[in-house]
Amino acid sequence: QFEFVESGGGLVQPGESLRLSCAGSGFSLSYYAVGWFRQAPGKERTRISCISRDGTGTYYRDPVKGRFTISRDIAKNTVDLQMDSLKPEDTAVYYCAVYTGDCSGSIYDYWGQGTQVTVSS
Repeated sequence: QFEFVESGGGLVQPGESLRLSCAGSGFSLSYYAVGWFRQAPGKERTRISCISRDGTGTYYRDPVKGRFTISRDIAKNTVDLQMDSLKPEDTAVYYCAVYTGDCSGSIYDYWGQGTQVTVSS
């Protein structure tokens, strides 16, 4: 069983930045590929980014390419998502999850409480 704690969300204006953090509770995230997902009201949860187990491979969904950066902090046992140039359409609850293999595989179906990101003027 995997437990996650997502943090760093908040209310920001368009163009501003946030840094989200995904912490693993009771296990090391460094053993897994980790993905960030988001779910906007009335929409399905979708993957927006993923980082490989060794940190050398990253994936970004088209709407966030060039604006979001995923990274690992091994010492803190976190996977962070730096979000720049935020847009109103980035408003969603953000979640993280770990993969059974690499970023092209399936995830373990365990979810944290998520962190709310609201982009509004």
